[in-house]
Amino acid sequence: MKRKKQIAILGSTGSIGTQALEVIEEHSDLYEVYCLTANNKVELLAEQAHKHHPAAVVIANEQRLDELRSLMQDLPDVKVYAGAKALDEIVEADPIDIVLTAMVGFAGLSPTIHAIKARKNIALANKETLVVAGELICQLSQEYRSSILPVDSEHSAIFQSLVGEDENEIDKILLTASGGPFRTKSLEEIAHVTKADALRHPTWDMGAKITIDSASMMNKGFEVIEAKWLFGVEADQIQVLVHPQSIVHSAVQFVDGSVKAQLGVPDMRLPIQYAFSFPQRLSLSGKRLDLFAAQHLDFFEPDLKKFRCLAMAYEAIRRGGNMPCIVNAANEIVNRAFLEDRCRFLQMGDIIAETMERTTFVKSPSYDDYVATDAEARRIATELLNEE
Repeated sequence: MKRKKQIAILGSTGSIGTQALEVIEEHSDLYEVYCLTANNKVELLAEQAHKHHPAAVVIANEQRLDELRSLMQDLPDVKVYAGAKALDEIVEADPIDIVLTAMVGFAGLSPTIHAIKARKNIALANKETLVVAGELICQLSQEYRSSILPVDSEHSAIFQSLVGEDENEIDKILLTASGGPFRTKSLEEIAHVTKADALRHPTWDMGAKITIDSASMMNKGFEVIEAKWLFGVEADQIQVLVHPQSIVHSAVQFVDGSVKAQLGVPDMRLPIQYAFSFPQRLSLSGKRLDLFAAQHLDFFEPDLKKFRCLAMAYEAIRRGGNMPCIVNAANEIVNRAFLEDRCRFLQMGDIIAETMERTTFVKSPSYDDYVATDAEARRIATELLNEE
C-alpha cells in the first residue's frame, strides 16, 4: 500500500488552512495531516485535531497553551506545543513531505526557512515569505533542493500555464486582480470608506487582513513581488489586469505572442490541491466553470493614483534590497490600525510611503537584516500613526 503524504499546515484555522483540510479529507487515501498550527484560535485548532488526529499541534501564542492542553486532554497521542520556536522545530519532523505555509504575515518567514533547510516541499500561501525575503528564499530553495509550489490562485495559474513550456522564454506575465470592492469608486469616494465597506469583497472569502489588502490592492502589489521571484521575471514584465469576474486566474504571454491562461470558478481548493498533487491532477468536487453562464470577461488597467499601494510595491521591487520588507512591515501596522478604526483608508498609503523613506535601506540584506528591518519599519510606522 502506497504511503500517504504527510502534510503540515501552518495556519490551519485560517481560510486557506480550513480549505486544505477539505482537500485532504476528500483524498484521505493520498494525504494525511501530520501537524496543525494556529496563532490564537485554540477552540478551532482543538476541534480540527479531534477530527484529523495529527501527530502534533502548535499554538503560536504561548499564553494559550494551557487552554489548548485542557481541550486536548482526551487526545493523549497528539503532542501539544506552543511558541515561535516550536513552529520552527515542528516543520523539520522527518515524516513530513509537504509544508503548507498559510500563516499570515512576517511570522511565516522563519518556519518556512526551517522547512526549506529540512528539505521539505513548500506549498506556499504565505505572501510575506517571498515579499520580504524573495532572494534569500530562492537561494535556499536551490541549495536544499526544496520545491516551492504556489498556492495563491494567480501564481498557481501562472505555474499551471508554464507546465510543459520548459525553457521557453516569457514575454510577460498577466496577473489578474478582481479590483476589490472599490474598483468603480472615485478617489474622493474612497477617502471616506469604512472598515465594513472594505471587508465586503465581491468575489473571494478571505481573512480580514488579506481582504483589506485586496481593497487597497496592496495584495496585488505583493503578488507582483512574489511573481518576480517565483518565475524569474523583472517587474516591468508583470502586467496587472483588473478582471472583475475572477474567472481568468492569470496568464503568461510568450515571446511568440501566444498567451496561455488558467480559467476556473473562484475556488481556492483547486490551487491548494494542485500544490499537493503536482504533477498529477486529481478529481475535485464542486462547481465547474460554465463559459455560457459567464457571458463576458472584462479586463481593465488599474488606476495607480487611486490604488497607490500597488504603485509602491512596483517601486519597492525597483529599489530592491530590503525595501519590500519595509513595505510589508509598514503595511501590517496600518492594515491592523485600519481594522481597529485607528487609521483612515487612504492614510494607509501615506504612512507606508513615509516609512519607506525613513527606514534604513540595506542593498544586500541577510536574514538578520530582514528581522532588524521589520522591527525598525514597524516602529516607524507606529510612530507615524500616532502622530496623525
